[in-house]
Order: sequence, then structure tokens, then C-alpha cells
Amino acid sequence: MVQNSLTSIILWILFQLLIEVNCQMTPFNPKQRFIHTATLINNKLYISGGRNDNDVNAGKFIVNKEFFYLDVSVAFNTQNLSWVDLTSTSPVPIHSASTAVKGGANNNTLFIIGGITDKPIVLVYTFDTQTNLWSNPKIGGIARNKSTMTGIIDHNGKVYLLNGADTLTVKDVIDMLILDTINLKWGKGSIVGASSASETYGAIYLISNNSIIYFGGYTNLSGGKSDFGGEIPLDQLFIYNTISDSWSTQIAKGKIPSSRDGFSSILGLDGQKVIIFGGTSFAGSQSVPREESLYELNLSTLEWYIPKVSETSQFPSSRVYHQANVIGKYMVISFGAGYDPLTESHILLLDISNNDEYIWTNNFDLTSSNLATVTVTSIKTTATNVINIPNTQQSGRTLSNNKLIGAIVGSLIGGSLLTIGSFFIYKWNKNKRARNNIIKIPGS
Repeated sequence: MVQNSLTSIILWILFQLLIEVNCQMTPFNPKQRFIHTATLINNKLYISGGRNDNDVNAGKFIVNKEFFYLDVSVAFNTQNLSWVDLTSTSPVPIHSASTAVKGGANNNTLFIIGGITDKPIVLVYTFDTQTNLWSNPKIGGIARNKSTMTGIIDHNGKVYLLNGADTLTVKDVIDMLILDTINLKWGKGSIVGASSASETYGAIYLISNNSIIYFGGYTNLSGGKSDFGGEIPLDQLFIYNTISDSWSTQIAKGKIPSSRDGFSSILGLDGQKVIIFGGTSFAGSQSVPREESLYELNLSTLEWYIPKVSETSQFPSSRVYHQANVIGKYMVISFGAGYDPLTESHILLLDISNNDEYIWTNNFDLTSSNLATVTVTSIKTTATNVINIPNTQQSGRTLSNNKLIGAIVGSLIGGSLLTIGSFFIYKWNKNKRARNNIIKIPGS
């Protein structure tokens, strides 16, 4: 029994090591995608699913199963990204328009919820980022599989899933599902006075008052601008209180962004503003104009305005159905439709550390001098948007050399462990056969 357990442990270690060595030695270049998920856990930005943007206007979509991450604990340049491919380890069916959050008892588990898939529907898959193991947890309560919604998790580990599209009937629905990622139980929230946005809307959680602000998005129900639906104007703010399970509304002013869905939204580093980027309107599949892609909402005055961006930085193309995360002092935008991957990186970086002037940059570098001043107030304001990254001052050349050395050392260690493991298993099987032969001798 002990030998069986030891054999299993050795085989598991060898499997994990070979995966890591293979990832280091084989460069991975992910395909362009949109309506994917991007989740930051333990200094790794995990990307899952989505559709390839081969020909959006012609409606030709190829669903993608790739699962990989970008290590954000080290400095990098967006023109030379080092991705780590985990696709071979993932049992999740090909999917798109899913929701993904960081949750669980230790807050280091990736939850992939709902979405459009070509396999029998499984509502939730989880990925343990400590062991790289997947599971399909049993969750109590009743829920339906939905897609195109924005999942928001609070500081208690509960995910709020407002509206969306029912993947069985392909019809928009109005409901609020709540998933407790710690106790693994489904619940429901109030929809009295809720936004009717069913697809790719903006949402931000504020830990300071236990509220989620919802804005924009597409609706095919009452509230749209035509018989076929439309976008909800961005001067309408819908506020959900997670404690009282109640809704209220506010009207924003200022330079109101054009109505849109498929945009990204994050909470600013000072916790006093919401930043949105990109999006599209129901009038067509093209993203909003470049000059109208970046807006801010002051949460104190509820006023929209266009933030100042340094003239020395090159403003990127607007994107649609992308994702955005706050990592240190950067708004990190991943993939999407509406850009040419031959001229622009899959990753965009907006340095938002200076409230007076933002900077589009290709360099991701979180040193102690610029990190300490931008994370303290932010962590107090939001539970999920800002992550403190360890300091690093490594250059791209040093990183490349370290990866090469790591690959060589990993290969040697892997080969050695494989030889030792194989020898151990051989000796164990030989001894086992010997014991079996002794037992079979007549008269013994």
C-alpha cells in the first residue's frame, strides 16, 4: 500500500515537471480572441476560452479551447510576451462568453462559470492554481447556465451574475444568480429595479459600501431604443446593495459616453473613479471610434469625462469584447476584436498611476518606487481589482537567459527523475512478481 502511494506521488511529480519543462522549451503563441475570460490569481493572468476573430463581419467564428497564463511577477514588454500554455491540462469544453473569477476558501481558485459550449452543460469548473488540478464541484441549490454576463465577486467570496442569455433557449433573461464560492451553494438576489442589460455590461464592486454599480450593456428587453433592443445609455447607473439585497438608481452627468456594450471597466487606483475602454454599439459590429474609447466616471460627483492621456504615448485602436484587469499601476487590457495583431500586441498597458495624465506604454515594470504609492488606498476600496506584485528589475535579456537556463536545468532534472522513477517502478514490479511466484509454489 505504501509503495503504491509512493509510486503515485512520483508519477504525479514527474507529470507536473514534464509539463513545466515543455512549457519552457516550446514557445506558445496564443490566437487572437474575444468574449474570453482573464483572471488574475497569484501574479498570473489566466486566459480561458473565447472566439477567434477571423472574420467578425461575416460572422465566421471559431471557438477556442486554449488555456494559458501570463506571468506578471516580472517585467516585460508587450511586443515580446512569454505565455505559458496549460491547454493540455484543461478538461473544460470549448467555450466562450463565460464568466471567470478568483474565489474559494483560500482565494486562489479559478472559477469558470457558464458560457456557450458544444458539450453537455456543466455550470462550474474550478482550477486550483496551487496544484494545477481541475475539478467539477458539486454545488447546492438551483441555477441555470447563462452567458454574456459580467460576474462580480465581493469580499465574502460570493459571485453576482446579473441577467445574461440562457444558453438552452438562447433568450435574454432577467435574474440575479449568486454563487457562494466558499460554501459552494447557489442563491438568488432581487431584480426589483435592476438593470435590464443582458449582454457585456459594465460592473464595479465597491467594498466601502458593499455595492455593485452596473452601467451600459445591451438589452433585448424593455429599455432598448428599438424593437430589436439596444444599448442602455451610460448616464443611467444601477446600484445593487449586496447586504440589503436592494436596488437604487442614479443619473450621471458630464460628457456622457456613447451608448455601448462589449467594453471593459475597472476601478481607478484611488477608488474614486471608474475607467472604461472600448465597446461597440448595436448599429454595427465595429468598435467605437478611437477618440471615444476611453472615459472616466467620478464616483463622488457622478460625472463622466475623457481623461487626459500623454501626447507622447501612442493611442491604441479601440477594442470590443476584450477584458481588463488592474495590476499594480496598470490597466491591463487583453485581446478582443477590433485590432490588427500584426501591428498591435494582444496586451495593452495604460499607466494610471498619475491622476492628472495617463500613459499608454509597452513596458510593464513594478518597482518599489512606483508601486508603493498606488496600491495602499486601492486595496481598501476594492476586493478584486488591485493586486500587489513583488518587485522586479530584471531586463528582457536576463529573463530570456533565465528561461533558457531554467529549461536546460529542468530538462536535466526531469530526465534524472524520470530515470529514477522508472528504475523504482521496475524494481517494485520485479519484487512483486517474485513474491507472487513464491506464493504459487505447491506445498509452500
